[in-house]
Amino acid sequence: MGVLKRYGEFLPVTAKTPAVNLEEGSTPLVRLDRIGSDLGVELWGKLEGCNPSGSFKDRGMVLAVAKALEDGARALVCASTGNTSASAAAYAAHVGVPCYVLLPSGKVAMGKLAQALIYGARVIAVDGNFDRTLEMAREASNERGFAIVNSVNPYRLISQRTGAWEVCEFLGGAPDLHVIPVGNAGNISAYWAGYVEFRDRGKSSSLPRMMGFQAEGAAPLVTGRPCPNPETVATAIRIGNPVSAHLARAAVAESGGEFLSVPDDEILDAQRVLAAKGGIFAEPASCITLAGLMKLKREGRLGEGLRVVMVLTGNGLKDPDAALSQVGKPLSIGGTMEELMEALRP
Repeated sequence: MGVLKRYGEFLPVTAKTPAVNLEEGSTPLVRLDRIGSDLGVELWGKLEGCNPSGSFKDRGMVLAVAKALEDGARALVCASTGNTSASAAAYAAHVGVPCYVLLPSGKVAMGKLAQALIYGARVIAVDGNFDRTLEMAREASNERGFAIVNSVNPYRLISQRTGAWEVCEFLGGAPDLHVIPVGNAGNISAYWAGYVEFRDRGKSSSLPRMMGFQAEGAAPLVTGRPCPNPETVATAIRIGNPVSAHLARAAVAESGGEFLSVPDDEILDAQRVLAAKGGIFAEPASCITLAGLMKLKREGRLGEGLRVVMVLTGNGLKDPDAALSQVGKPLSIGGTMEELMEALRP
């Protein structure tokens, strides 16, 4: 029924707030028994790639756009590594306002770029990294009076809390451990705030430990210092100076969790495992959650029997090139049954 309708009583929605709705939210929470058995935990995957534009960004974007319209915004603007641009462009198209997207040149997966373009956004490639594009987007917002819909927009993170509420409602309470990719660092704090709010409202009796995973080439929250030239195959989290770092640190500290970094080869390996053993195709940034759990298991730091929820933030079709780079090509045969029977041998 859409986030604003389902959780309107918990969100800053008024009678003047437009009822924007692309049927976002209510994404599946799938139990992954084969992988969980290998890890010794009860493992659940929150499939945020099932949102309308294929990522978790839609949860926050719907409220950000609704409130922008309520305030009379003439256009939307954002900086993006891909998923934010796709989401902003989709909602802008839905409500009929212009959308301007700033992307770091050559650093965005083609699937996400295609989305922004087909939705009709004006896409501007900037010679610089994400942090620079965000600075420029914020300045442009101030200059032109456009609504900026990055996670610096407070409505984005307020609405992203709904993911935690769905988890609690489905499981009957919070998990023991919540693992999540960390790029610009807003989502981990949004989930934590959601869990705390549901606990305080008496809708859940416990809180999870929050684990934030970053790629080794873009791990400012692990190293404790900005990364001026972030590099990772996980393009959605290729961010060196997260704007919501302070919120993420607070969420991890308050929950007794931690940040952990994982190399690219382990992220891609986890992507294969998730697909081959779980039947779920998620983009590399999503798969860092499983890579992090696998690393904790190897190090003997993953408790047995824990209930674990990992947020799979985006669909694998967002970045098919990453998957194709690590798998073989189709087997080619002629048009005879003899060749087919040969190919069907184990």
